[in-house]
Amino acid sequence: RPLPLAEAQRVVADLGIDLHRPLISQISRYDPWKDPMGVIDAYHLVKEEIPEVQLALMASMASDDPEGWEYLKRTQEHAGDDPDIHVTYFERSNDLEVNALQTLSHVVIQKSIREGFGLVVTEAMWKGKAVVGGNVGGITQQITDGENGFLVNTVQECANRVLYLLQNPEIEKEMGSRAKERVRNKFLTPRHLK
Repeated sequence: RPLPLAEAQRVVADLGIDLHRPLISQISRYDPWKDPMGVIDAYHLVKEEIPEVQLALMASMASDDPEGWEYLKRTQEHAGDDPDIHVTYFERSNDLEVNALQTLSHVVIQKSIREGFGLVVTEAMWKGKAVVGGNVGGITQQITDGENGFLVNTVQECANRVLYLLQNPEIEKEMGSRAKERVRNKFLTPRHLK
């Protein structure tokens, strides 16, 4: 659902994120297939060109997923003490935070190395975001490379595409509009009425 801008700003600011600087994000479980460490590595490459950029990683944690907790710890260690990397998690429903973060992110990433249909990809596309996604599984059915987002295979490709979108906000906006229309035409249930 649409989130008022002021509410989105309040929620994201409460996460410790500076609203006046570029923000990239990935919302995904902490596990190897979502490649959060690769996202951090791509962020470091982007930061070489745009020093003020911030990264937010967010997930909802399940109490019955011990591997997730271990991978969260490994992700936190990989992030180190960089104050511009925000590794967050919730042990409850975090729909509001997800919505706010997707709404305010300049670029949304889903750098999975294995994936089915990525709901967070479609959620971000519905918010008018051009997503940089892994060139795998269901993501390839969601993103049309170069049209409404980008498909990537490596950390360097991910960084290059994020940089391109951050440095070309008009193009990101156009691609984001096409992303929203793709969701409207392909992934919303009212299409079945046709």
